[in-house]
Amino acid sequence: MAFIDELGLHIKAGNGGDGVVRWIHEKGKEFGGPGGGDGGRGGDVYARTLRDVTILAQYKNTKEFTAPNGFDGQNFLKSGKSGEDLYINFPIGSVITNLVTGRVIRLDTEGEEVLMLKGGKGGLGNDRFKGSTNVRPEESTPGKKGEEADFTIELELVADAGLIGLPNAGKSSLLNELTNAKSKVGAYQFTTLEPALGDMHGYILADIPGLIEGASEGRGLGHKFLRHIKRTKMLIHCLSLENEDLLSAYKTIRKELEKYNKDLAEKKELVLLTKTDVMTPAEVKKAVTKIKKVSKKVLTVSILDDESLKKLKDDLIKLLRKEK
Repeated sequence: MAFIDELGLHIKAGNGGDGVVRWIHEKGKEFGGPGGGDGGRGGDVYARTLRDVTILAQYKNTKEFTAPNGFDGQNFLKSGKSGEDLYINFPIGSVITNLVTGRVIRLDTEGEEVLMLKGGKGGLGNDRFKGSTNVRPEESTPGKKGEEADFTIELELVADAGLIGLPNAGKSSLLNELTNAKSKVGAYQFTTLEPALGDMHGYILADIPGLIEGASEGRGLGHKFLRHIKRTKMLIHCLSLENEDLLSAYKTIRKELEKYNKDLAEKKELVLLTKTDVMTPAEVKKAVTKIKKVSKKVLTVSILDDESLKKLKDDLIKLLRKEK
């Protein structure tokens, strides 16, 4: 299923049912008085949070949601049945904006339920209007309309660690090896056109699509994926040892993060030197020394070496455990 992280929806709560004018007719009692019941309330609309980043794709062809209306009142003072509440599922990390009121809902917890729109109140039946001077009231009121609005939904991935770096830094291959993800891999820029998630022993890793110089101004894949990094707890900055100038590659990404949002530059980060198989052990050691001038924590890996992958996984789990 295609990944969708931006969506517009039109949502309406249910209308309240109408109050009615009715009369009680009982055997031997021709004028029993007013008996019109109230209308039922319209259904409310709730946002419900699930741990599934593909949910928004289900709404690609369904852009309107309406909660059921309340039923009209009945005779013998019976109120109409209320409309059922409507629950719309959204993935963790969703930011929902009501374009009418400006209210913003952030969904950060699995199973969370938040009221989006209130259903209309039911109208009043004629029994509500009886009194000493109005024993046969003809009045009733219609149900109120439910709230209605256009919404924008933006998904900001919530992951324990996000893999960032220039295109072809080996992020997708690494995610596939460390988790059960099936991220697309290819020898050309922007193979990853959408973020991918994987589970590493209960820790969620996100493969953030490749950044390039100028991404903060919209070049390449631009802001679309930079925003996903905002709510990632730790950044794993992947640098391929195929780069002729490691420090320049590192500084390019750091510069784009700081331009987009200075808070990103303050996130905990480790540098991961990938594709160590293209160098001798001595050259790798020299590269680590060079990168340690700009980053305290540096790890290395080659996806072609099972021992290297196992060590990396163990090291990452230890680091992530400290963050929880």
